[in-house]
Amino acid sequence: MKNESSYLSKRALVALLALLFHQTDQLFAQPFEIGHAAITFIDAARNNRSIPCEIYYPAEAAGDNVPVASSGGNYPVASFGHGFVMSWDAYKNIWDMVVPEGFILVFPKTETGFMPNHLDFGLDLAFVITQMRALGQDDASIFHNRISMKSCVMGHSMGGGASFLAARSDTTIAALVTFAPAETSTSAIQAATEIAVPALVFAGSNDCVTPPATNQLPMYEGLASDCKKYINITGGSHCQMANSNFPCTFGESTCTPTPAISREEQHQIIKRYLLPWLNSQLKGDCQAGQVFDASMVNDTSITYQSNCELCPATGAAETMRQAEILVFPNPFSTELKVNVADGIPSEFKLFDLNGRKVLQQSLEDSVLIKTQHLRAGVFFYEIRNINGTVGKGKLVKQK
Repeated sequence: MKNESSYLSKRALVALLALLFHQTDQLFAQPFEIGHAAITFIDAARNNRSIPCEIYYPAEAAGDNVPVASSGGNYPVASFGHGFVMSWDAYKNIWDMVVPEGFILVFPKTETGFMPNHLDFGLDLAFVITQMRALGQDDASIFHNRISMKSCVMGHSMGGGASFLAARSDTTIAALVTFAPAETSTSAIQAATEIAVPALVFAGSNDCVTPPATNQLPMYEGLASDCKKYINITGGSHCQMANSNFPCTFGESTCTPTPAISREEQHQIIKRYLLPWLNSQLKGDCQAGQVFDASMVNDTSITYQSNCELCPATGAAETMRQAEILVFPNPFSTELKVNVADGIPSEFKLFDLNGRKVLQQSLEDSVLIKTQHLRAGVFFYEIRNINGTVGKGKLVKQK
């Protein structure tokens, strides 16, 4: 009963935090306008490779090449990789979300054709971060003394897969965020096993372009990160991670399932998690981490998997220890498969929305659990071993 009581008390805490968050939706908002600059970087180590970039940054007034806002100190930099045959301007939804919060976004415009080199694109994403740091030391640049050493690599679809290649190539990158990442020719799934930085992976349950089961889930499972989060947007699609654009929409129109929620709804869900994650990982904002975890547990519009708490209320001892865990399928029907790769004897417990334990199973490696007896609905799981909680998440049972 002790474990169940602890679980319920944590749920009560995060429920309260989530309520407070939804009452103060602008908690993290900053009054920054959006500045813009176009800069081409040259990578001398790769045959003077030219990397043209569009850069969006916090400014006192909106415009091109306007001064960077001075009131926010130094700003973390995130590079962002576009999807296959997509353009950087399809991601205005992303820069509109994060730049006013005090982050700089850099969009490399390379590998836009029908025969992209995924590895080169990943190296571009890492390279432009190092160049932004250099501009922070250049007294002739508008970014002088405005660049934080904390950085992040992000991307959608092909660019999401390339982000894994970028994070593997540069260990100074502090965090990884991907939106429906796609497997790449230089394998992003394999690269994930060499990445230990905090990571956030977004997926859409109705993604017919890069289905989560063969793309995002293997990447999430493979990550060696002590802290990783997997957010699966119920009814969300591949192309709705971005703004409406013809190349992606045309490709998505040839497959099923189709989106079950609107683009605007999907963007709001992304914002709900992207902003607290970035504030937590790149600005050390503990309260933002608590908001992220609280929202995740109580949000009926997503399912999730996680191996950490971003800001444990009772100290480091409560932080979930790293374990390679995968619970699938999600949604599930008649059975669940649970994989725990560390080989330590563990207990899998499943709770209903009222916090009642409805299932418990011991395991050391993997186990197939029959679930025909469970009613359709939302459930929460928790996996514990001698090290404490090593994984938890939300699952949906279909009829």
